[in-house]
Amino acid sequence: MGRTRLIGVTDQTYQPTLSQLRAFVAIAEYRHFGTAAARLSVSQPTLSQALASLENGLGLQLIERSTRRVLVTPAGKRLLAQAMATLEAADRFVASAAGSGLGGTMRLGIIPTVAPYVLPRLLPELHKQLPTLVPHVIEDQTARLVDGLRSGVLDVALLALPADATGLVELPLYTEEFVLVIPRGHQFAGRTDLKPSDLDALPLLLLDEGHCLRDQTLDLCRTHDAHPGAVGDTRAASLATVVQCVAGDLGVTLIPEMAVESETSRGTLDIARFAAPAPGRRLGLAYRTSTARGEDYERLAEIIRSIRPH
Repeated sequence: MGRTRLIGVTDQTYQPTLSQLRAFVAIAEYRHFGTAAARLSVSQPTLSQALASLENGLGLQLIERSTRRVLVTPAGKRLLAQAMATLEAADRFVASAAGSGLGGTMRLGIIPTVAPYVLPRLLPELHKQLPTLVPHVIEDQTARLVDGLRSGVLDVALLALPADATGLVELPLYTEEFVLVIPRGHQFAGRTDLKPSDLDALPLLLLDEGHCLRDQTLDLCRTHDAHPGAVGDTRAASLATVVQCVAGDLGVTLIPEMAVESETSRGTLDIARFAAPAPGRRLGLAYRTSTARGEDYERLAEIIRSIRPH
């Protein structure tokens, strides 16, 4: 049901809080109060009160909420970019006060096929080199990370490039090769001279839709005219699950080099590598072109490169 608003009457002495602006930006991004509250780690009533206080102070309705949907009003769309800029300026202020540039809170998005393999090295290194930095990690698929960057819910994201998104800077980190994971005793076991065309007719297991690794694998097959075989209705949301399906002799799969040691350590699998130039993916950081923290993210990129799994 709709809510009554005092429209068109703005208290000129009113000053919104950062919490109110974050609530507005998160709701505008996710179009769902429950999701927005979870992302900000607050209760839904707290989120709703923050938005109501902001709207009442401005004398404007920013969000239109009904029983079925959440919409950003024309006034909300007009003010959204300025709200995001204000939050960025506040974060920059806190970072500068920390004295070392990259300090304060950093909301870091990261894709699921990178997070489990990079974070065990990255987080201790960040604590060591940047003790005033407080990272908040959000693991999600690429499309939602890009949306989070654009809306200001995220500061920076570690993902596969290119993200092909307007309004974002893409900072390359490094390229890693794909490795074929196969059941123990497979005819390809131990080979180091595979060609992408060798994937033809193999029962190739893929991550669920929305994962960039799935799209990269399919693009590789299309580019080299390989036509993997069908694997029924098997679906997986993580590399760990896909690899376990391979161990159960349900098919084969491609995983990035960084995941090989972790995912094949149980000894029930074999691997095969591609001849040079091997197919792979390019990882990088993405952040808004409007941010004033570009130099900070260059520093973050240097740290990530330094702890790159080999």
